Amino acid sequence: MAKNSILLSLLLIFTTVLHAQERNTINPKREFRGVWIATVENIDWPSRPVGRVNSDEQKQEFIQILDEHQRTGINAVMLQVRPSTDAFYAKSSELWSRFLTGKQGLAPDPFYDPLEFAIEEAHKRGMELHAWFNPYRASNNLIDSLISQDHITRTRPEWFFTYGGKQYFNPGLPEVREYITGVIMGVVRNYDIDGVHFDDYFYPYPGKESLPDSITYAKYGSAFDSIDDWRRNNVDVLIQTLSDSIHAEKRYVKFGISPFGIWRNKVQDPAGSESNGLSGYSALYADARKWVQEGWIDYVNPQVYFPFNYKPAPYEKLVDWWSANAFGRHVYVGQGVYRAMEDREGWRERQQLPNQMRYLRENPKVQGSVFFSSKSLTNNLAGFRDSLQHAFYRYPTLQPQMRWLDNVPPTSPVALRKQKSCCSLSRGKQKYSGKTRRKKESSFTGTSYTGLMKTTELIWRTRRKF
Repeated sequence: MAKNSILLSLLLIFTTVLHAQERNTINPKREFRGVWIATVENIDWPSRPVGRVNSDEQKQEFIQILDEHQRTGINAVMLQVRPSTDAFYAKSSELWSRFLTGKQGLAPDPFYDPLEFAIEEAHKRGMELHAWFNPYRASNNLIDSLISQDHITRTRPEWFFTYGGKQYFNPGLPEVREYITGVIMGVVRNYDIDGVHFDDYFYPYPGKESLPDSITYAKYGSAFDSIDDWRRNNVDVLIQTLSDSIHAEKRYVKFGISPFGIWRNKVQDPAGSESNGLSGYSALYADARKWVQEGWIDYVNPQVYFPFNYKPAPYEKLVDWWSANAFGRHVYVGQGVYRAMEDREGWRERQQLPNQMRYLRENPKVQGSVFFSSKSLTNNLAGFRDSLQHAFYRYPTLQPQMRWLDNVPPTSPVALRKQKSCCSLSRGKQKYSGKTRRKKESSFTGTSYTGLMKTTELIWRTRRKF
């Protein structure tokens, strides 16, 4: 009898532990839930430049986007603020973006500062805002009428080369690295951003012609065995310099990069992944594994825009590889929501993205996701937004901790209250930060959604005191 009781007790303990682990996997306490808001070519926002719409309407459109993402459960936005060596912010030496106003160099009218506005609105909703920069891309095309006479490609033409119908900074020039660092640090100093974010564009994706930088290599590359090694070092130097500069200025500001989904294939390097596709290391001269290993970036956000069992780039193999090569830094998996309705291998299965969510959540070395792009998510392609809002992101969560940035815990929150109305599934409105917002359309456990947002705002205010 005693033996049976002991066995029963052990079974109950085992079942409880399994249940707790399952609940933690389904509803993690901390998770990065990001979305890219692309401004280049007006992909996500603004849908029309301000020249054809009032600034207030443009701002209202952004508010609606954030409100939709808040209902979905998103807690971070990557806002593209420098798409083509131009600016979506006022405190800049670079010209206003034509994607904002319809004409490069033309300020919004009525005047407003889009980045400052976006930061304020994101923080009201308990969301982080990461300023997304394209460091090297200078123009999206070669149409003369679209490029201002005051644009840097005209005032400093010796800093650029043309490739594939676009203009790029020459990464091999020391003065270029200094200039780009200065531009980004201006935003770090002048704006209350939560992170600096790069995507996969470093050296341009390869075309048929060779890159036109052999003269620069002859001048600066004598210490390197090959032009490829020199190019990778040019990018490495920029990443390391920015990392040191950002964290010296504001230690709590995160620096993250979203590289192409494959670092190197195993056939090219024993340390590479079980894949057979384009290599970011070789094609873009982006040694993302080194950046993580050296601790230069705080999170890596690989663009794993591929389905399960896809031979050139299998989703499951790449997620496993990036998580195994995190070196203590965070991994946020980039997921291609824009592909959800494709009639192609893997994507015909409309559960592809939900299954990807389940897979990455089973990996304790993966701390979240970032979705490309905003419009694909709000348009609910393949019903994926519904899956997030009513299942995966049903409950709010805190941001993952980065103890290497700041090990000083925030002051304990005060005056929190649990609201009985938080568990209602009905639609309604509530007052929040002086403005009316739609109530979260799902139930929560523990502290209310409003309480969590207030706690998040308190953490932001507290960390900036140190």
